[in-house]
Amino acid sequence: MSKRDYYEILGVSKDASKDEIKKAFRKLARKYHPDVNKDPGAPEKFKEVTKAYETLSDPQKRAQYDQFGEADPNQGGFGGGFGGQGFGGADFGFGDIFDQIFNGGSRRRDPNAPRQGADLQYEMSLTFEEAAFGKTTNIRIPKEETCTTCHGSGAKPGTKPEQCAHCHGTGQLNQEQNTPFGRVVNRRVCPYCKGTGKSIKHPCSTCAGTGKMKVNKKIEVKVPVGIDDGQQIRLSGQGEPGVNGGPSGDLYIVFAVKPHKYYQRSGDDVLLDVPVSFAQVALGDEIEVPTLHGKVKLRIPAGTQTGTKFRLRGKGIKNVRGYGQGDERVTVKVVTPKHLSDEQKSLLKKLSALDGNEVDDSDASFFDKMKKKVFKGD
Repeated sequence: MSKRDYYEILGVSKDASKDEIKKAFRKLARKYHPDVNKDPGAPEKFKEVTKAYETLSDPQKRAQYDQFGEADPNQGGFGGGFGGQGFGGADFGFGDIFDQIFNGGSRRRDPNAPRQGADLQYEMSLTFEEAAFGKTTNIRIPKEETCTTCHGSGAKPGTKPEQCAHCHGTGQLNQEQNTPFGRVVNRRVCPYCKGTGKSIKHPCSTCAGTGKMKVNKKIEVKVPVGIDDGQQIRLSGQGEPGVNGGPSGDLYIVFAVKPHKYYQRSGDDVLLDVPVSFAQVALGDEIEVPTLHGKVKLRIPAGTQTGTKFRLRGKGIKNVRGYGQGDERVTVKVVTPKHLSDEQKSLLKKLSALDGNEVDDSDASFFDKMKKKVFKGD
């Protein structure tokens, strides 16, 4: 072991409090523990900070160290080296150090402590309109509930669970092993009680000793107005039941909105393509446009080009968080007729002639030329 001053090793002053010493040790132990730090010198540094901490964290040893230094003849060296009792104490192995570092000094987790139940997730399919306006519906969720026969104890009515004879109620079994770095304590879940710390000699016939039973629970769900595809809501306490009296988990409803035949959604706005004729955009017209809130009149000015967008204020979807309401954005699309009557062809020829273009009936590219002229290459 190095003869460096223990206060210097931990990086604290000589009047440091016990909490300051503990905090400094935890920081250094995290840094130099051989399972974390693979540097060849890490084990030796880890031994050094551990020995310093063991001495300075004990009021009696600290007082002796302050008075006599490391070579106290009555101590024979603090801890007697590393061959027998590990890091200066009978129970100071790697497992104990990790417990102190990561579990706040506790030696083990209480298997009988209350724990929250697991969360559940359910996917709900909605139409475009249901997502826009919301609805209230009922669903059935396959889940676990506390057994109504044994009330969650797992034991047959009239009996009760007993303490596990193998782990003595801790839920864990310890296996100790001496190593060159000290005594290592390996903990594993007790296989006899499966970590519960309890032994049930007379299991409940309804739940087979688990304390839980499978049910299909009916739950009312209020779909928020304006919910969008992929969004979710949380129903508190509707998940799996808690353990040892702990709170139930939550139920998350994830929404999948089906595509609409005509509408699309962009945020809170509704998008709609409206087909119109060449005559309507050339001469202007007033048309009826469908919205989620009913039909409305839309004035198309003369000379409107295909792809022109119009905005219908407030005809979109309410924001799911209550921040206003979207609009409907209408895009006009000029439709090219596929089948023309003789009269329609004649009128189109006259229109083309007036515009300075002669049209030959035998010209197979007539409609292609008209499309390029009218739609400007679209």
